Amino acid sequence: MTQAAAKVAIIGAGIMGSAIATRLVETKQAVTVFDLDKAKVAALTAKGAAAASSVAEATRASSFVVLSLNHADIVRSVVFGDAGVAAAASSEKLLIDMSSIDPVDTAQMAGKLSAETGMKWLDCPLSGGVPGALAGRLTVMAGGEAEDFEQARAVMRHLCTNYTLMGPSGAGQTTKLINQLFCAVLFQAVAEAVKLAEAGGVDPKAIPAALKGGRADSSIMQEFMAKFAARDFSATGRIDNMLKDLDSLQAFALKTKTPMPMTGQVVEIHRLLCAAGLGPNDSAEMMRLLDGKTS
Repeated sequence: MTQAAAKVAIIGAGIMGSAIATRLVETKQAVTVFDLDKAKVAALTAKGAAAASSVAEATRASSFVVLSLNHADIVRSVVFGDAGVAAAASSEKLLIDMSSIDPVDTAQMAGKLSAETGMKWLDCPLSGGVPGALAGRLTVMAGGEAEDFEQARAVMRHLCTNYTLMGPSGAGQTTKLINQLFCAVLFQAVAEAVKLAEAGGVDPKAIPAALKGGRADSSIMQEFMAKFAARDFSATGRIDNMLKDLDSLQAFALKTKTPMPMTGQVVEIHRLLCAAGLGPNDSAEMMRLLDGKTS
């Protein structure tokens, strides 16, 4: 039996929001988009999405409201501000926050939305980036109630191949911070390994094949070591976005009194890269720092 199209509002048509919206349009879902940037909205309406004049209008037209935003303060404003999600919320609708924000802020906002409107909140940060979204192969780590997790499958089945409930509200965001911890530390390890290989007369591009299947193997090494070795700075992500997540990670570690000495070093390396004006660029820019060529 063919399942009915899900009615989905996408709030935030940035790089990831646009990819998520595009995938849902391509899988024949009923997508309504809101973003302050009208050009981004127009690009999606050209693909088959509908445009809304406010967050509340998009919410009113949809059963699921997907947020793809950059910061907890923006999420709070979009949900609880004038003509926001809460203005059109009901217990039949579900908010799916695919932003990467603080776990404590998430739990607080989820509780407030439910108490005031009856609308439930599922935090669903993602890994896999734009390619994963467009191919429907994201990894999504969720936080919330099991019933809401199952309800969200109507949307998630089009976006991800790995969809896991990690615990109550905020648990998805905590898991995303752990994901970013691994990514940041491994990116730095790859950059240093490239430099060590070059210093020892070993072709760093040969390392991934040589170590494949061993304990040091990782998808980051396999995907990025040759890129770093080639000083290929083409965009696959932004250093400043990673720093945003690492700052959230450190703030959460402080709240929970969790020692993170290695992560602290990697955070400061990212801060150095941003101070050098490389924040909007790819993580391969780590090689410039190790090469002594940041200016």
